[in-house]
Amino acid sequence: MSGMAGDFSRRDLLAGAASLALSATALGQVQSPSAKKPRLDRKLRTPPGAAYNLKTEPLDKVRFGFIGMGARGPSHLDAAMNCEGVEIVAICDNHVPSAEKGAKMTTNKGRSAPKLYTKGEEDFRRMLETEKLDAVFISTPWDWHVPMAKACMEAGVHALLEVPAATTIDGCWDLVETAEKTGRHCMMLENVNYGQEELMVLNMVRQGVFGELLHAEAAYIHDLRWQMKEIEHGTGSWRTYEYTKRNGNLYPTHGLGPVAHYLNLNRGDRMSYLTSMSSPARCREIYAQAEFPPGHERTRLKFVCGDINTSIVKTELGRTIMIQWDEQLPRPYTRHNLIQGTKGLWAGFPARAAVVGETPETERWSRPEELAKIRAKYDHPLWKRLEAEAKQHGGHGGMDFVMVWRIVYCLRNGLPLDQDVYDAAAWSVITPLSEWSVANRSQSIDVPDFTRGAYRTMEPVPIFE
Repeated sequence: MSGMAGDFSRRDLLAGAASLALSATALGQVQSPSAKKPRLDRKLRTPPGAAYNLKTEPLDKVRFGFIGMGARGPSHLDAAMNCEGVEIVAICDNHVPSAEKGAKMTTNKGRSAPKLYTKGEEDFRRMLETEKLDAVFISTPWDWHVPMAKACMEAGVHALLEVPAATTIDGCWDLVETAEKTGRHCMMLENVNYGQEELMVLNMVRQGVFGELLHAEAAYIHDLRWQMKEIEHGTGSWRTYEYTKRNGNLYPTHGLGPVAHYLNLNRGDRMSYLTSMSSPARCREIYAQAEFPPGHERTRLKFVCGDINTSIVKTELGRTIMIQWDEQLPRPYTRHNLIQGTKGLWAGFPARAAVVGETPETERWSRPEELAKIRAKYDHPLWKRLEAEAKQHGGHGGMDFVMVWRIVYCLRNGLPLDQDVYDAAAWSVITPLSEWSVANRSQSIDVPDFTRGAYRTMEPVPIFE
């Protein structure tokens, strides 16, 4: 999914990271979260909710820049070039072949070659200073997301950053504060919110099909151990070391994003507190021993992140959310995508439903013909409009294209984006909160209210018509 971020930091950074990871983890000297609860709030000088429903000047043409042309950057670039009213201005990646690949993609479409910025890890700042840009896609390793997004917004440029938006509580607050202060969009690119099934379920929720919503289940379960073989280049070249340093839900947003929209989180309700626990860490070590020769650097890493993490969230309105994450166990892919109400539920992977008035019974799952009727009846208007183009241009079943098309449409019409900085912060903060809870016998911990109370009057996400 979209979080397989790009490869902005390359050989030199990775060599240093590998050395640090080995020295810290070989002896088991991993710093765990303190028993003292972290500071969750921050006093900001901006009005609470100042970035909500943010409308900016309509753009006749959206001038895009790109930071990172690794795993995700090319997908965003391709989708953008298939939208009307888009100019590809610049590409930044200090891995020159990746930057050149992006430039060739652009010229192959008959467009002017973008200017390339490839002189080191900080060259994105020169791009922001030099080029006239409206928005920038950030597809880089996780630790770069916050500084790059802040730099974009402070330069007057909208920040479109890969998932997760931040890995620390302070990083989440930094994004909120900067977006509110600058009046620029800060959208986390949670592409799953634009999947055909997820938008259909949102449509059903908005029409009250499930009755009063009480519970949701969200997950990202995807065996990605193969990424460990990406040594000097690719997502695994930097992401592998994350599993040696932290234990919690490192990647919560693919499952959480859609159910957050179903439940109107940050828009009438919000996540109040959570508790989290992880299983033992086993499968990455097993994989390393089986797939790498004796003495290889990756056979000597000490993995501390549990193979599966389960977090339970309670919302202010009393509803519950189960969030799971697992990128190493041998099991089929799933995001769960389950929403339960007083009249029934939808569950994904495989898709199934049991709903009063929509299926003959609620004590059994829907049969294929019953499910087909539900899909035909509630298919989302945005997908009806874009289905042919989405299938043509692809990207995780078309959701990538639909997401970028919608971003371009909103920017050109001066409309609020479908995900705002409060979503980016609230969905991403699950990671550091889960780490603290796991390290402290699954004690509960409050979820910061990044809207500072404004969520009570914020309207639900529209149906995108």
